[in-house]
Amino acid sequence: MAVPRNSLRGFLAHARSALRGAVESSQKVTIVVGNESADLDSMTCSILFAYIRSMAPSRNAFTPLYIPIANIPKSAIPLRPEFLELFKHANLDSHYLLTLDDLPELSTIKSKLPPENTKWILVDHNALQGQLGKIYGDTVGGVIDHHDEEGKVPNETGDEPRIVEKSGSCTSLVTEYLRPSWDLLSDLGMSSGAAHAQGDSLSDDSALVKVWDAEAAQLGLASILIDTANLSDTSKTTDHDRKAVEYLEARILSCPKLAASFDRNKFYEQIDTAKRDIGGLQLQDILRKDYKLWDDKGQKLGISSVVKNIEFLQKKAADEANTSAAGDAFLEAVRRFATERELDLYSLMTTSTSAEGRFQRELLVWAFNEPGIAAARKFATESCDELGLEDWQSGDGKMYDHDGDGYWRNVWWQRKVQHSRKRVAPLLREAMT
Repeated sequence: MAVPRNSLRGFLAHARSALRGAVESSQKVTIVVGNESADLDSMTCSILFAYIRSMAPSRNAFTPLYIPIANIPKSAIPLRPEFLELFKHANLDSHYLLTLDDLPELSTIKSKLPPENTKWILVDHNALQGQLGKIYGDTVGGVIDHHDEEGKVPNETGDEPRIVEKSGSCTSLVTEYLRPSWDLLSDLGMSSGAAHAQGDSLSDDSALVKVWDAEAAQLGLASILIDTANLSDTSKTTDHDRKAVEYLEARILSCPKLAASFDRNKFYEQIDTAKRDIGGLQLQDILRKDYKLWDDKGQKLGISSVVKNIEFLQKKAADEANTSAAGDAFLEAVRRFATERELDLYSLMTTSTSAEGRFQRELLVWAFNEPGIAAARKFATESCDELGLEDWQSGDGKMYDHDGDGYWRNVWWQRKVQHSRKRVAPLLREAMT
């Protein structure tokens, strides 16, 4: 039976209760999960897909309820101020978000949540990584993603989607896929007494459904605008993104309660400003805030994306270490982050705006053993032209390159700024093969 028409917060509360009950009574569950970086796109993809799909499941669905899980522990939510800002617009609080903490502990998860009782739908990635991947990788039964195809999801996924296409935001692809179901649900909800059925104080059923739709639309819209710089980044923005923004914005503007105060540019600026507000975080938290891990054939690659430049990170490291040697403090902090995770290869990607207002990227690559060093050298040689890598130096003129003593490191300006982690990660992984 489909989940009754409900608000986002009502749906998420129901999903948490249902997941708990399924674990306790060994029932089947369908889980929708984003990638390990758990950025805004992954979070909104999983919620939006699970929300609409649960109210309009396919006839042959593994379970009628789809449970969205953010691929982070609950303790990592405060590291994402953009989540907290967006939740205000979607009538949510952070405690409504389901996280890895809502699943059984890893030591018992296989017995309490047997793989045969699960189906996993991947959004914003197409290969389930880490411990979840090792346990549940064979039970993945659907995917919507905008990264390079990894061939891990079966070609035949039945009634669940298998979409891996280029777009600025994965949420655009999710919105496009959900649109027919969403339209039908809204039409039915407005004519079926949904508000009355939910016991809401609003007397106009259609008005309440429009509020619910607008709240969900704002959730999805935020990710698309952030990932495409409000549709202004021509290197990322696709027709998928433009059409999704048009559709979601129309849902917001059709809600009288929210339309009067909605301004897309202002909305984007609020979310973007919150995302860049990382000054209060510790450096180790900044590095893990948007971090992804790949474990390919025993070689581990980790990549952190940071929305500040290396100069900012140097100052942060120096302040925390109470030293004037900012460069040394920064390198030690990065080394510690990578070695604690037992990485063969680590990369730090930064984005910032120059004094002249130009968008810019920096790229650090650090290898910690012979296989990693071989991969790093190969990457530096083969990817230099494609990424537009140029020698980088700190404000005091120091270079951070190093080759010897069992490790290899380099830092560059990445002049071809259209290439994000979606491209850099495959290049590093190819160099590791």
